[in-house]
Amino acid sequence: MSGELVVLVNPAARGGRTLRLLDPVLRRLREGGRPVSVIVGTSADDALARAREAVAAGPDALVAFGGDGLVHLAVQAVAGTPVPLGIVPAGTGNDIADALGIPRRDVLAAAAIVADGRVRVVDAARVGPSEWFAGVLACGFDSRVNERANVMTWPPGMARYLLALVEELRSFTPIPFRITLDEGEVVEREAMLVAVANTRSYGAGMRVCPDASPDDGLLDVLVLGAVPKADFLRTFPRVYRGSHVTHPAVSVRRARTVTLEAPDVVAYADGERIGPAPVTCAVVPGALRVIVPR
Repeated sequence: MSGELVVLVNPAARGGRTLRLLDPVLRRLREGGRPVSVIVGTSADDALARAREAVAAGPDALVAFGGDGLVHLAVQAVAGTPVPLGIVPAGTGNDIADALGIPRRDVLAAAAIVADGRVRVVDAARVGPSEWFAGVLACGFDSRVNERANVMTWPPGMARYLLALVEELRSFTPIPFRITLDEGEVVEREAMLVAVANTRSYGAGMRVCPDASPDDGLLDVLVLGAVPKADFLRTFPRVYRGSHVTHPAVSVRRARTVTLEAPDVVAYADGERIGPAPVTCAVVPGALRVIVPR
């Protein structure tokens, strides 16, 4: 590839601490005289409008310099188009990059992949009429933790998420879910959470659906049924290894479409707020072209 790269930047990623790495990344991308432009929106809506305008001009790639939230925004611009997505992980979690073999903690190595990598065709999922996600949609305990964390101003980073988790657990009761798979099978079950996954992890390395593949044309649907809080606390750390799936309260199915219905639950996808249930997710095979290691 020798045409223009458009870099979409989140200046607030990791509290702004990674912005100092932007110049070295841009230098790496410009090696060999390649044209590189930068988009920094005044808001998420402005950034998306600018990204869509850039994609319409047909660059060689739209490159997300940020975390999963910025990747999510970039996916809205490139999904269903021939323009590839490049990822330079500069956020807290970087789970989507990790699932695609892109280094989570080395922005220069990731920039080298954008410059010299290959294009891999992967799936994305639609939720509702117009929103895309590339990673995991969360609904239940985990999304309620996100709701709490998003209104907290302290502590910073993952510490805020962990504090929100502890506070939510104090008052949490299992949620009655109705889950419809492929417009056929219906599962009605009280559950702690339901995750719908195109890739394996979320929340900075929690392998909630460890066998999810981004190019199998299916979504992995994990249900963690109602368990006592003490059991939940014992099981929760296993999500970082993916071994929680052997717990008797956990079930995993695969489907092309999934509808989640539950009271008083807000869905999050790729860490971004989607809205209250009910929500319907549908996989779109081959909707994304992503630059990955050769």
